[in-house]
Amino acid sequence: MRNRLSLWLAFAVCLVAGRGAVRAQEKPWPIKVVIVTTFEPGEDTGDAPGEFQYWVEREHLDEKLDFPGGVRALRINKTHDVLGIVTGMTLANAGPSMMALGVDPRFDLTHAYFLVAGIAGVDPAVGSIGSAAWASFVVNDVSRQIDSREMPAAWPYGIFVIGSHEPNVMPAKPMTSDLYELNAGLAHWAFLQTQAIRIPDNEAMAKSREGWDGYPNAAKEPAVFEGDSFAADTYWHGKLMTQWAEDWVKLWTGGRGRFAMTNMEDSAIAEAMQRLDRMHRVDSRRLMVLRVGSNYSMEKPSMTAIESVSNPYIKSTAFEATWLVGSTVVHALTGKWALYREHVPGQ
Repeated sequence: MRNRLSLWLAFAVCLVAGRGAVRAQEKPWPIKVVIVTTFEPGEDTGDAPGEFQYWVEREHLDEKLDFPGGVRALRINKTHDVLGIVTGMTLANAGPSMMALGVDPRFDLTHAYFLVAGIAGVDPAVGSIGSAAWASFVVNDVSRQIDSREMPAAWPYGIFVIGSHEPNVMPAKPMTSDLYELNAGLAHWAFLQTQAIRIPDNEAMAKSREGWDGYPNAAKEPAVFEGDSFAADTYWHGKLMTQWAEDWVKLWTGGRGRFAMTNMEDSAIAEAMQRLDRMHRVDSRRLMVLRVGSNYSMEKPSMTAIESVSNPYIKSTAFEATWLVGSTVVHALTGKWALYREHVPGQ
């Protein structure tokens, strides 16, 4: 009897404590901007940075919030209107983390802008390491594939759209759409806010730009430009695979998009935003995707693909550039919130 009474008392204490926690936040916090990063290898502050750390430290996301539906605790500022999340890497983590955030009752996200701020592999045809690209399109990688050793000799690679029978052909009815069309007006507005930013350069970046014969953009100093995101769960690399990514983005966008950055999360994030929009939890027109090159998507002419894919990333500079470019847009939005709460810029 005493054991049963003790259990009931413990349950009552937990219930009261839970109700007290609910009362402590009577209404959802109205969020202005959500910073979406994908990984942080160590602590949120004070050690070697990942995608998240500069945002936590420099935007003063000092309050930590438990987040059982994700892979890591959330961070929020003292005014409870700028929120940060680490989704976890790959499509399998990014989508569920965003869905969990979208249905979290602690936050009102109906007017929030979502900024994906991450590193990526940059196509040397469009930019150099440290360059930052604002995307109007995110493209996914659902496909048919046969080993290149078994493909017809005339094919450039063994990857093609499900429903077609050769590369670079769009079937009349694809099994699924690989295209996520973002708010191009908002992306262009973000580009205009940041195009004049001088991204920090260093000796390692300059060294990485050497030897790109035939790729003039890879030899330029890092800059901000407009270019699109291709997300795949396969970590691919090399000249032939980069050609596939260029062709794939062109095919799915009807020639309107241009492949710039390769990553493993953006399509899952975009899909989650569309579903949360249908649930009236977010406004998917407010999603922005910013990716900064930490490595090239292929080898330079003097290297092999396996040598290139094994090269270390120039991460720290890419993390710095991501915050430098992204925070400019965050501050522009929050600084004129009376305008941008209702009016999406670029519309």
